[in-house]
Amino acid sequence: MKLRWTTAAWSIIYLLLLLSLVTPFSIVTAFLLVLPVAILFTALDTRSFIVHIAPVWIIAMLIEPFFLLLALYFLIPGLVFGYLYRKRRPAMQVLKYGIAVLLLEMLVLLMVSTTFFELSLSRYVDEIVQMTTAPLTEMGVNSSLGSQFWTEADTAALKDRTMQLVPFAMIISAFLMTVVTHALVRPTLNSMGLSVPRLKPAREWMMPRSLLWYYLLIFFISLAIRDSDNNFMHLIVANAMPLLQICFMIQALGFFYFLAHEKKWHPVIPLLTAIPIVLFPPAIIVGIIDLAFPLRQAISKNKR
Repeated sequence: MKLRWTTAAWSIIYLLLLLSLVTPFSIVTAFLLVLPVAILFTALDTRSFIVHIAPVWIIAMLIEPFFLLLALYFLIPGLVFGYLYRKRRPAMQVLKYGIAVLLLEMLVLLMVSTTFFELSLSRYVDEIVQMTTAPLTEMGVNSSLGSQFWTEADTAALKDRTMQLVPFAMIISAFLMTVVTHALVRPTLNSMGLSVPRLKPAREWMMPRSLLWYYLLIFFISLAIRDSDNNFMHLIVANAMPLLQICFMIQALGFFYFLAHEKKWHPVIPLLTAIPIVLFPPAIIVGIIDLAFPLRQAISKNKR
């Protein structure tokens, strides 16, 4: 009976999340739309799952037909999550498949929008940048600094940079949506009496050592094309470099959790180290050193 009421509640939450996409909160709720589908598909058999979501779709479609398209878009990753949870697959495998499916959906959506609906991503980005920088441009014109404060050239450069980082933004969006979904699904399913494999403790996180070679490759490519007009290579460097830096940030955070575990520090200490790691990019050197050298083995050996 508890499971029945809980799943019914999640159906209502699913409907509310769909309806929230036309509100200013959509930038937050969009990251949660995979959650109810994953929970319902894991907790219920396929027939019961359909019975739970069909009324939600009907109500949403009656209010606004566009809601049904959004529901279909977020249904696929939700089913992937739910299927993997049903099979009790390792958490890392769930994250990998989740990121891959969400990223693939974004690419397909972009391709369909461009091909069939004549959506110009460049024009859309240009409108957003123009709208965002308009106050800066006006401030420069009206101030004693004149046009030196913010020029049209600055706006054009920002637009080009934004267009370059579209792949990075898509990957990060898929990553965040997947992490948020898994972080919320696991305790929810556990409270419903359904166990889901958890991620390894942060102190055991280790990135592939091959990332060091990728980082060196991208670094030397960035030096080689500094004065080049090769837009494709600039695009690769602009997206690969921040992604690799994020990987090293995660590695550094894992190292501090390992160090805190070995030294018996308070659990909040490694969490606080995330602040300088994120705000001070050179701190990734800790992750690079940890990946390049056997620091953890040395610390464990010294402890013994």
